[in-house]
Amino acid sequence: MHCFFTKSQTNLSWIWHKRFSHLNFKNLFKISNQDLVRGLPKFSVVKDKMCSACEQGKQTKSSFKPKSCSSISVPLHLLHMDLFGPIPVRSLGGNKYTLVVVDEFTRFTWVIFLKKKSQAAQEIISLIRKNETLTGLKVKQLRSDHGTEFRNSTLEEFCDHKGIGQNFSAPRTPQQNGVAERRNRTLIEAGRTLMIHAGLPMSFWAEAVNTACFTQNRSLIHRIHKKTPYEMLKDRKPDVSFFHVFGCICYILNQRDPRSKFEPKADKGIFVGYSSISKAFRVFHVNRQCVEESIHVKFDEESYTDEKVTHSPSIFQDLLSCPFDEAPSTEDKIDSSEPIIPVPCSLNQDIAATSADDSLGADETLEAEDSPETDNVSVSIPPESASVIVHRDHPVDRIIGNIHDGVRTRSSVLNNFCMYVNFVSMILPDKVYTALQDADWIKAMQEELNEFERHKVWTLVPRPSGKTITGTRWVYRNKVDKDGIITRNKARLVAQGFTQIESIDYGETFAPVARIEAIRLFLAYASYMNFIVYQMDVKTAFLHGVLEEEVFLNQPPGFVYKDHPDYVYRLDKAVYGLKQAPRAWYETLTSYLLENGYRRGAIDNTLFIKKKAQIWFLFKFMSMTLFWLSK
Repeated sequence: MHCFFTKSQTNLSWIWHKRFSHLNFKNLFKISNQDLVRGLPKFSVVKDKMCSACEQGKQTKSSFKPKSCSSISVPLHLLHMDLFGPIPVRSLGGNKYTLVVVDEFTRFTWVIFLKKKSQAAQEIISLIRKNETLTGLKVKQLRSDHGTEFRNSTLEEFCDHKGIGQNFSAPRTPQQNGVAERRNRTLIEAGRTLMIHAGLPMSFWAEAVNTACFTQNRSLIHRIHKKTPYEMLKDRKPDVSFFHVFGCICYILNQRDPRSKFEPKADKGIFVGYSSISKAFRVFHVNRQCVEESIHVKFDEESYTDEKVTHSPSIFQDLLSCPFDEAPSTEDKIDSSEPIIPVPCSLNQDIAATSADDSLGADETLEAEDSPETDNVSVSIPPESASVIVHRDHPVDRIIGNIHDGVRTRSSVLNNFCMYVNFVSMILPDKVYTALQDADWIKAMQEELNEFERHKVWTLVPRPSGKTITGTRWVYRNKVDKDGIITRNKARLVAQGFTQIESIDYGETFAPVARIEAIRLFLAYASYMNFIVYQMDVKTAFLHGVLEEEVFLNQPPGFVYKDHPDYVYRLDKAVYGLKQAPRAWYETLTSYLLENGYRRGAIDNTLFIKKKAQIWFLFKFMSMTLFWLSK
């Protein structure tokens, strides 16, 4: 009888559980036994099985109780790591990701800024090696999520070789990597606050996070040991006497630019953090658009910039592809965490390691304990051309012509019109016969043939048998000035390339020509770096190109040798109209530039770079036009 009663009670509780929209049994028991409603019988609630509908509809994540104390008792035994990003705006060093590494025992934190996730593995390896060398301790375990930046063959092979265990959190369970996740939040909140207070744009996010990490390592108190992470790792109290307000106005001694006796000795800047490789402050120079490091800085911690701070990234970095090698000097070492901006050639990996030594006294030696890789601690400051004042308007002395003159019309230059009539022909012939009736056009054609002789383009030879003879024709143009007045008669002898036979008279014909986007980047970079731009049009450019194939031309119409009317010209160099002429010109120019110390751009084959001492030469090839930069 008792068994039937228990079964009845159980069935009744499950029925009312379903009637109450799957109410939990705890509340169902209270309602039943405390007479909170009418019509509900009293019964003992028994949950003897699982409700499939409740499990599917009400499933929640498991709770993660904080550990009362850590089982780790030495630094570097366990490293927590996580990566956040991409940040929509690139940092001053061109980075979009931040790798955060936290030591389990000391809670000391390192931040490393990356351009790509794939760089994380190598940076972790460098960080481990460096800290093991500095402390004499060994890393035993790594804890991270399942991201490919942590689960890859590079890091796995390193851990297997070193005997380091890799711990991964369960998929989509960030709570199991809570130490690194929470530190991410702390750093992001602190960095955001620093930028808001200083009024700096988003491009300063890496500088703000780096500064926040630097100060937090010297300020957060360990919950159990009641010490800062710095003291836990270094076994000495940190010195914070050199701390200053992030984003405040400061004045940096100008030791780079030559100045007269009465020019200012210091430049105005914005304080953006501390160097991780030297006893120096990091200062953003607004006019130079770069971050400089110096110990000779004075701070005005009550003032902030009223100007709108902007940063112009190095738009030419991909085109240059790091062609310059600088010889670093001892005095010009800077932090590789956020390299000087703009940097056309040292944008590899930015390491924003967060620890420098306690004080910034000039007589002490730095322990660069937080820089993840010892190879990255010596980066030279780029030459002065990389730090320039950018003017909004083009300098007046660089403008050709008098900008104060009014608009000139054709009627205003009629007085000068007669000067040109006496020296050039006003007609444009459509046939050779017509041109041969005008002395000015005969002179123009003779000038063209003189160029052929001067460049040793051809040789008159008997007509070969079994060879294709390419025809020639004259092309006539009247050159005009900006006012539309004819200033020159130009005659050009061109080959009838449509008669050439492929694989016999010519082979390769492709020649790269600069795209308009590349030209714009080139000129924008020149303006940004304050370079002088020269434009040079090569006269009869194609006549410089050396031919590899054997090509024969008919004698020019109107200029046939009377003694050898059947002879033809064998070409040693290219002429206009030949299929291979553009390529021959490009190959000739390329060979000349490479032999004279230039390097061809890795991305743009029409860009050639040369650096000699403090002079940069950049050639931009565009058909018959060369753009030349120098500093």
